[in-house]
Amino acid sequence: MSRLTAKFAALKKAQRTALIPFITAGDPDPEFTVPALHALVKAGADIIEVGVPFSDPMADGPVIQRASERALSHKMSLRRTLDLVKRFRQDDQDTPVVIMGYLNPIEAMGYEAFVDEAAKSGVDGVLTVDMPPEESSDLLSLFERAGIDPIFLLAPNSTEHRIRKMGELGRGYLYYVALKGVTGAGHLDLADVDRKVRQIRELTDLPLAVGFGVKNAETARAIGTLADGVVVGSALVSKIEAAAGHSAQALTEIADLIASMRGALDAPDSNAV
Repeated sequence: MSRLTAKFAALKKAQRTALIPFITAGDPDPEFTVPALHALVKAGADIIEVGVPFSDPMADGPVIQRASERALSHKMSLRRTLDLVKRFRQDDQDTPVVIMGYLNPIEAMGYEAFVDEAAKSGVDGVLTVDMPPEESSDLLSLFERAGIDPIFLLAPNSTEHRIRKMGELGRGYLYYVALKGVTGAGHLDLADVDRKVRQIRELTDLPLAVGFGVKNAETARAIGTLADGVVVGSALVSKIEAAAGHSAQALTEIADLIASMRGALDAPDSNAV
């Protein structure tokens, strides 16, 4: 059983929702990332998504685009991202870590080399935004041998056929993008999210995490009543950006946001938010 599968099973047994923060590796500088990961876990994160900086992050809005730019200015790369995960693993063997990014850096590194290094670094899952399942067989077979879970995205316009396909190929959890467009855009329509989540649950047994548009404790609480996991990215990265040059302040602010979301998710009723 993978760390991701075990984590979701434990949370389900405890009737708790997974809180899944995202930050970009190397933003605002490489020395910030590992302390930030530990701070997020201490504040209540259950699973961590670590973004691999990329020069053309087409699914990301301006907030995460700028995070990639800041990280790339420090020469961050896929290999250096894996090195940061390895450093995190020195003191945390329990928290699942998912690498999130684009296919180009993986292809440049080579599938076998990437999967080998990811496994050695302690990566539990890989979410490749622009890898269609029809073209993923070679990489998926390597993931399976290495015990790494492939995470797939679903969108508001995903068809039943697509949902079933992702459910068959995916492991760990599925990530439902609750908004059309890029990260950090728009406002959530909870009724629409509820309808789509119900449809997805009828077609796959994989845990379902919902992200895009989760900005505060209230939103996290609302999504947490519908999904198995809540993903928060742009709201965290915005705080890192706003505290540029003040690492201690950034660590405090991202930890406070995650703690507030954890409290909201664990509150016994909605009036506690």
